[in-house]
Amino acid sequence: MNNAIEEKSFQFAVRVVSLCRYLRDEKKEFILSKQLLRAGTSIGANIAESQQAQSRPDFISKLCIALKEASETNYWLRLLRATDYLSETEYRTMIVQCKELERLLTSILKSTKPSEQ
Repeated sequence: MNNAIEEKSFQFAVRVVSLCRYLRDEKKEFILSKQLLRAGTSIGANIAESQQAQSRPDFISKLCIALKEASETNYWLRLLRATDYLSETEYRTMIVQCKELERLLTSILKSTKPSEQ
């Protein structure tokens, strides 16, 4: 499962880079797109880093950071849509992938974290 999420997060990061380039070049939007670029590409970077974790707690920590970055990415996408930098179609295609990553990360974390007594 981790290989699948690594690939999905990488493909999402490629789309984020393309979207940010579009926002910068076509919409002349520089601030929000930079935030989106940082958060959206960080998801995959943390997932990739988790694959080389030194321990189970380190693995969990990296995936928790990836989940936080996915949540932040979700926020920036919603803000870009609400401010009309993204069309409804542009927004929907990105948010579906972002929410899928959030669900996958949540599922992995639930199955990896020790159950609390």
